[in-house]
Amino acid sequence: MFSFLLWLVLLLVCWPLALLALVLYPLCWLLTLPFRLIGIGVEGIFELLRAVVMLPARILGGGARR
Repeated sequence: MFSFLLWLVLLLVCWPLALLALVLYPLCWLLTLPFRLIGIGVEGIFELLRAVVMLPARILGGGARR
């Protein structure tokens, strides 16, 4: 909601720049999509490595109590 209000202010101050931002936002989103997917994959790998490293401690009873 806040970003929409900022866009409205930009529209009032400089409407050509606001329209350019409106057109370029989907293109920037598409360009950053592969980096976000790579980030999700790397995060998954790190979580897997963390689970493997912490497994002996969890087996010996060092994990969180339920």
